[in-house]
Amino acid sequence: MKIAVVGLGRVGLPLAVQCARAGHEVHGADLDPVVVDRVCQGVAPFDGEAMLEDYLADAVASSRLTATVDTSSAVLGCDVVLIIVPVRLDSRNEPDFSLVDLATTETARGLRKGHHTLVIYETTFPIGTTRERCTPQLESISGLTVEEDFHVAYSPERVLVGRVFADLRRYPKLVGGLSAAGTARARDFYERVLTFDTRKDLTRPNGVWELASAEAAEMAKLAETTYRDVNIALANQLAVHAEARGVDIHEVIYACNSQPYSKIHTPGITVGGHCIPVYPHLYLWTDQNAGLVRLSREINAHMPARMVQVAADASDGSLEGKHVLVLGVSYRGDVKEPTFSGVFHLVDLLQRHGASVTVSDPLFSDAELRDLELKPHPRGEHVDVVVVHTDHTAFRSLGAQDLLGATVIVDGRNVLDPALFPEQHVLALGQGTAASSARSASLEVQMRPGKARQRK
Repeated sequence: MKIAVVGLGRVGLPLAVQCARAGHEVHGADLDPVVVDRVCQGVAPFDGEAMLEDYLADAVASSRLTATVDTSSAVLGCDVVLIIVPVRLDSRNEPDFSLVDLATTETARGLRKGHHTLVIYETTFPIGTTRERCTPQLESISGLTVEEDFHVAYSPERVLVGRVFADLRRYPKLVGGLSAAGTARARDFYERVLTFDTRKDLTRPNGVWELASAEAAEMAKLAETTYRDVNIALANQLAVHAEARGVDIHEVIYACNSQPYSKIHTPGITVGGHCIPVYPHLYLWTDQNAGLVRLSREINAHMPARMVQVAADASDGSLEGKHVLVLGVSYRGDVKEPTFSGVFHLVDLLQRHGASVTVSDPLFSDAELRDLELKPHPRGEHVDVVVVHTDHTAFRSLGAQDLLGATVIVDGRNVLDPALFPEQHVLALGQGTAASSARSASLEVQMRPGKARQRK
């Protein structure tokens, strides 16, 4: 097959490489000329994706993968077009379709009558977007008719950055078209480019799973990510109450999850990443009555403010003039990914409390931290307060000698060993050790977070 992949980001590029590894001719397209140039050289434009560097170099060297900034030319003559560019949130937390609209426009300009191209969207969408927004644009701009001249389907990406190739094998590929014919073509396509691990825990064979419609496939992605946000909100509420009762919530959750009907997630200082803090808003855009979803998003969004107040209360009631070290930039442990990380909001809050804030992350150089508008922590410099933001494995062995001068340590991920800090005040989320004023505060939203930083 001849395949175009529109959007060579953290998921799009590995998917393009996967198609090339399956033996097909792949043309990647991206707006960023730096990304395109690096891909054409066989060099990954970002770090931290397992096996991507080797697989990409091989795909380019064998001429199975090329890249361009001209989307229409990449699409021209293709059997299948995969569109995987982000829907972001605007300042009101409503979807910004600008990149998807642009990708759709340029794709439509490359469609030709007689090719019967299959266009598949993998971008996470509000329910109905594929049929009601994207397809009319494809028809209007191309002058072609869906189902007669081309087909459209939706198949959500379900992978985590850092392990995309493994997740493509691990999880069933969900597909839903605008028609039975479109769904069947999408199924056949993915069966030709993907292979799947055997999963004994599934009630049906792992592979490509057909859903009844594009809307069902869109909703499946929103449902599985929104579930995680709601579950984390429950864990955070339980953690706050556990603190007030002198209970270790992590011991409780471990005990609960020994029973197969309980799968409580882990509480944490922030919820970050491309998916969990964003996609519930896409769901809410078409379901304004989803009170549980809205409340859960508010609970999780408030956790950084709560933990900053814990730090302030433990520091004689104020962080004014204090030097605070934040450990971790990435939104999750052992992955180099700052996009949508909660660290930016956390640093803003600490600075609003009058603190001088530095940041340390073993996966980021000082220059990279400065590029993210974060102040690197000078090695060996004394600090007053430490706040753990990311659960990097490297942080688990830290002791008092590594955090010179710190008298208060707020562990927002429960990764530190309190025994290694015998003279410090260690406050771990859900450990029953938070300052009294923070214990009594409810998780009602006391301040709304600003616009999420959507850094590339």
